[in-house]
Amino acid sequence: MYWQCAAFNELSLVELYKMLALRSAVFVVEQDCAYQDLDGVDCDPRVFHLNLWRGQQLIATARLIGPDVQAPNQVWIGRVAVLYEARGQGLSRQLLQQALDKIHHHWPHCAVRLNAQQYVAALYESMGFEVVGETYIEDGIPHQMMELSCKD
Repeated sequence: MYWQCAAFNELSLVELYKMLALRSAVFVVEQDCAYQDLDGVDCDPRVFHLNLWRGQQLIATARLIGPDVQAPNQVWIGRVAVLYEARGQGLSRQLLQQALDKIHHHWPHCAVRLNAQQYVAALYESMGFEVVGETYIEDGIPHQMMELSCKD
């Protein structure tokens, strides 16, 4: 297995296809969330795509959104997805740790936010994230905004 962290223009067409296919399999098919995945954020030069590959198979992905893309001095983690067949192996925690390592390298003084599906909020809390605000419903799924304070 190996990690890839790349900007949109650094992804090959096959890598991009597999990344979008995994996100669609998890969010649209599994979770029955019909939503517009192609939101323009992916191709912003301040955004990185973190992918975990097993050979030619993409097994996990996350989107790292740099400061000022969604909010000033805030970095966001989104589109976190793990292939169904690869779950139960601790890959979500590894993916999140890799994401935080990349974020602290590129943007060391920024808070990190994410919108967690409530059923996985405990994972994020175990890695230092704190709940911000009230639970809300998105696409029929309870979510919780969470934040990891910046490291100075």
